Amino acid sequence: MALDPRQLEILRPQLVRFAALQLRNDALAEDAVSETILAVLEHPDRFQEQSSFKTYVIGILKHKLLDQLRRGKREVQLSSDEDGDRSDADMMDALFTPAGHAMEAAPSWGNPDETLERKEFFDILQLCIDKLPAKTGRIFMMREWLELDTDAICKELDITAANAWVLLHRARTRLKECLQLSWFGAQA
Repeated sequence: MALDPRQLEILRPQLVRFAALQLRNDALAEDAVSETILAVLEHPDRFQEQSSFKTYVIGILKHKLLDQLRRGKREVQLSSDEDGDRSDADMMDALFTPAGHAMEAAPSWGNPDETLERKEFFDILQLCIDKLPAKTGRIFMMREWLELDTDAICKELDITAANAWVLLHRARTRLKECLQLSWFGAQA
């Protein structure tokens, strides 16, 4: 496949947004994306079409981000108010009755394979991730996109394993709520 630089131009804003979410520094995010694009342009023969071009480029970016995180060359400003405006008790009250039952039956979200293939789903998912508090969104992306284990995340963010699991639980709960309202609710 002949590499078309326009494909990289189209992907660039998504790559920068993903890198900025992880690094919390626009300059370092731009550097990581530039290094990624340079790697793709320097070695176009490495793309073997075993996946989509976007998947291939994001894979390279993941490695660049992991390298940068390991080198410790980032500056992170973490807000002390990571809980947003809702406490755990408020979240539980909104989801469960006093007897511990779900307020609503879990909705049918259709066929997951078909949903995942839809580009619009990922656009909505990205919007939902962007709405998460900074640290919560970052830890979710470190776990699910960068595929870091809990120990690596805890070491990187200087938090305990219990704190990491709480933040991951909150991220998943809020993403579920956001997707229910913004994606699955819209399809009913």
